[in-house]
Amino acid sequence: MRDQLFLQIPALRRYARMLTGDAWAADDLIQDTLERACTKWLLWRVGSDLRAWLFTLMHNLHANQVRHQRHQPSPSLIVDAESAEPELIAPPSGVDQRLDLQQALMKLPQDQRQVLLLVTVEEMSYQEAAQLLNVPVGTVMSRLYRARSRLRELLEHTAPLKVDNHTARTTGPRLTRLK
Repeated sequence: MRDQLFLQIPALRRYARMLTGDAWAADDLIQDTLERACTKWLLWRVGSDLRAWLFTLMHNLHANQVRHQRHQPSPSLIVDAESAEPELIAPPSGVDQRLDLQQALMKLPQDQRQVLLLVTVEEMSYQEAAQLLNVPVGTVMSRLYRARSRLRELLEHTAPLKVDNHTARTTGPRLTRLK
């Protein structure tokens, strides 16, 4: 059983990173999920889908964390100016599009982002996603449609770009199909 649990960690990590938008928070969420799985191991039914059970645990933990954070004041970010890097280093090419996608995903409402990630990244069926999120299949389909539409809008936006005191319009990367 332990080996089956370890085989699920890459999928959990992938989903947690996209869900939280932060590598540290994702690692904490994975650790909390695995800890909960170990303490609740007797509740898992042999022969049932371990992956779905772990994703349900993660989903519920994340929902509880988000609910708890709404009631907490946000911490201030303190940067030591003397230890900061004197020059900004440009990211390697191709990173810009990944950052745009990550930022666009984080702008989606959480319920839409969850469905989009489960269906497109984790390749769950609508039925599996509906069971995991405890919503009807029609709700999954609706949220997925709205998430894809909103993501397309966010990625196809036009942003002003200053060029020699003139303003030019540039278009972002086009999203044609997610699945």
